[in-house]
Amino acid sequence: MTAAIPRQATEPTAKQRLAILRAAKSVAIVGFSANIARASYFVATYLLQDAGYRLHFVNPRAAGQQVLGLPVHASLADLPETPDIVDVFRKASDLPGVVDETVAIGAPVLWVQLGIINEEAAADARARGLTAVTNRCLKIEHARFHGGLHLAGFNTGQITARRTLR
Repeated sequence: MTAAIPRQATEPTAKQRLAILRAAKSVAIVGFSANIARASYFVATYLLQDAGYRLHFVNPRAAGQQVLGLPVHASLADLPETPDIVDVFRKASDLPGVVDETVAIGAPVLWVQLGIINEEAAADARARGLTAVTNRCLKIEHARFHGGLHLAGFNTGQITARRTLR
């Protein structure tokens, strides 16, 4: 059995996460990959189709390319607008730099994906005025709040936590 990762007292509650998702109009995906097998690509396709956010992709190695009809930017500073949420798909050791960039552009929310844990960077982000959501998938949270979450992360069209008996 795997031990649960303890949540910090400053982690946004479910109601607060819902409010973040409802208020947001734009999301920057830092560490976006054009590889369809990567989680960032899957999240991007969901957000484009089902969430109605303006998306911005950030990956210095793919800068200048078009993916899913959108340009890939080299850094957060290169975006045409300040995103409401910076969604991070980078190694935990890269988070301090992402926090610096997020603060520099004035984005209010840093959202760090599942499995990416750097409590020092999250604490630094909060100390510098950011709302930091850590170790959570933006796609899963969006689907959960909008009635479309299935165990595998797909929209089933059912709003229930119970499996239907056949």
